[in-house]
Amino acid sequence: MPVNTQAGEPRRPPFDAEAARRLREALGMTPAHVAYGIWAAYGIRVQPATVASWESGESTPTEAELTALAGALWCAPGDLLGAPGTLREYRLALGLAPDALALTIGMDLAAYERLEAGGKWSGNDRQAAALAGALKLPLPALLRFTGRDGKLTELLTSAATTRWQAYVRPVGKLVPLPKERIQQVLQELHTDYQAAMTATLNWGGGDGTEESGRAGRAFLDGVLAEFWARLGAQGPAAAQGDPVGRRWEPGPSRG
Repeated sequence: MPVNTQAGEPRRPPFDAEAARRLREALGMTPAHVAYGIWAAYGIRVQPATVASWESGESTPTEAELTALAGALWCAPGDLLGAPGTLREYRLALGLAPDALALTIGMDLAAYERLEAGGKWSGNDRQAAALAGALKLPLPALLRFTGRDGKLTELLTSAATTRWQAYVRPVGKLVPLPKERIQQVLQELHTDYQAAMTATLNWGGGDGTEESGRAGRAFLDGVLAEFWARLGAQGPAAAQGDPVGRRWEPGPSRG
């Protein structure tokens, strides 16, 4: 099991121990070779036993050690990480330092570090586009990191429960995709929500109203994930990673 980070220790990124071992073996290196490469190129002293403990999952490298390890193994830092989930993990996967990223997106370093620590997004559309480009963020991740996923959830909930046509334009302002695709998914969400409510009313007997309410709440609790899943499951463009893998770009609203 990985060692827990204690108070005062450097934060440690999520680490793919198996990938580190596999990459080292593919290069014909021993843990001693890796430890020497880290010291020679980055001036960070680690013991071969430390490298072995990373590969066994007994411990994990710090952010600086991860960057040095990637250099010693001739790979990108992202090759030593699992799928990124947080803003920090997206940054680490590309080997970017916080100050360099803050400069790239035109944001004060302290403001960026607060954002990475879970703070509220305070940037503008230009900075959001720069963040998406610098970190290669898919749309769902960008909306989450910039605090727009809550607004999108509200719009999707209203579209499912009332007249979906009224929400095509507002959703399109948050999710810059073709109007026709947004229309199709909103209509599907509305139809499926109404069907779930009707089915539970018809099958629930005396408790039909209560069952219908539970079914409706369950559907709406997952409406955001369902929205992205349906967009990502449609057509040849979706098979290529669009829109879930598509980066957000500013421009005229598509409504």
